[in-house]
Amino acid sequence: MLVHTYGGAVEGVDAQLITLEILREQGLKIYYVGLADNAVKESKIRIISAIKNLDPKLYIQKVTVNMAPADIRKEGSSYDLPITAGILAAAEVIPKDKVKEYIIMGELALDGKVRPIKGTLPISILAKQKGFKGIILPKENAMEAAIVSGLDVIGVETLRDLVNFFSDEKTIPPTLLDTRKVFEETLQESIPDFADVKGQLNIKRAMEIAAAGGHNVLLVGPPGAGKTMLAKRLPSILPPMNLHEALETTKIHSVAGKKLDKHGLIAHRPFQSPHHTISDVALVGGGSNPKPGEISLAHNGVLFLDELPEFKKSALEVLRQPLEERRISISRAKFQIEYPASFTLIAAMNPCRCGYYNHPIKSCICPPGDVQRYLNRISGPLLDRFDLHVEVTPVSFEELSDDSTGTNSAVIRKKVIETRDLQMKRFNSEPTNFNAQMSSKQIRKHCKIDDKGKTLLENAMNKLNLSARAYDRILKVARTIADIENSDSIQTHHLAEAIQFRTLDRDQWGG
Repeated sequence: MLVHTYGGAVEGVDAQLITLEILREQGLKIYYVGLADNAVKESKIRIISAIKNLDPKLYIQKVTVNMAPADIRKEGSSYDLPITAGILAAAEVIPKDKVKEYIIMGELALDGKVRPIKGTLPISILAKQKGFKGIILPKENAMEAAIVSGLDVIGVETLRDLVNFFSDEKTIPPTLLDTRKVFEETLQESIPDFADVKGQLNIKRAMEIAAAGGHNVLLVGPPGAGKTMLAKRLPSILPPMNLHEALETTKIHSVAGKKLDKHGLIAHRPFQSPHHTISDVALVGGGSNPKPGEISLAHNGVLFLDELPEFKKSALEVLRQPLEERRISISRAKFQIEYPASFTLIAAMNPCRCGYYNHPIKSCICPPGDVQRYLNRISGPLLDRFDLHVEVTPVSFEELSDDSTGTNSAVIRKKVIETRDLQMKRFNSEPTNFNAQMSSKQIRKHCKIDDKGKTLLENAMNKLNLSARAYDRILKVARTIADIENSDSIQTHHLAEAIQFRTLDRDQWGG
């Protein structure tokens, strides 16, 4: 008897429909065709054991499993459940007509328990798009799949649950989730607030500018100055995600196999902080079983690189493409996939190897020329991607002991949202969302300055020995500062503030 069941294969952050054709004949083996990897082929042991645990009287005859289309590689153990469902339907244990109404995914244990899988959300979206009645999957994944409305999401804990469901011996109610309600409730959950930060008013101002214009920031300062604390609070002043962004972000984390919260929906902008020992593949994504890397997990949020010069040079250089194109393309001999990667980059570093160059109290003990060699670990092209270079100085005792709280994130976020709205109106007919993405042509169009501004910028570049690459960055940041003040034109004080955020472009920095 020939039976069809359906599953899904994740490619990038989307899923492709996989048709499983199960042919039951006389014989004693299970055969796989259709570009199945070793994990899929090993499923025969789990399937046979689970079926025997279900009913010792059942035995496996010769079964051929064709996984179509044959040119898509099928990976992992999540095909255990649809293959088993097909075998049971071919053995007339469950009705084959009902089986084909659902996409079925799940890994089987030897005792018939159903274990969770990766990539539930894109597979659920696929089921909705292809017009299936529902999706059957492990109970642990049901809440995540229920994000997709208009789909019967059936969570099963054992193979016996699946058999009883199809045999009408047990009613399993669909998992229901009010996605919009959950999204709004999750948005109310507290996250680190700028009100907790003592002092550092100039750094808070830099973060406000970065959030308002989508600018990347490099924080330079000694250990304990508060660089990490400030970076962790940037998501609290970014505009809140809309439902589309939340679903997009959740889908990426689902494909990567990351554990989601009880509602299965990511509503706050992600904050990814990989360790400096991270490999190139873990940062950008890919691998033998491709999955998103840290830069894609930071999509719609913040990627924080602490101890920037300690990262491998090859890992840092791969950041250049996604920072410009807002996506990452991975090409291999057997596959080519693309992951979204639109994020704000925040990096932090010590000013030198010992960490105390330019410290107001402690002396730097690095030998002559070592400070510059340490800074040179960051290439010019990568440094060029940072619009703001901010020197972070230690907080004084008076500021630390002050009981008053600073401006909270809600107040700053309100101004950031207003500034972003101005930019959306400005770039309405252009392929740009915020100031940091402006091209040279757009800079000439939207960042015009008067004669006083030109004189100030010329003097700054000459006296402070600013590099040529700082010119465009200063104009972009000045445009954002003007937008924050709701000014149609860039004034000299906007330029002056933007200039002070180009610390590493000054020749005297690092000796």
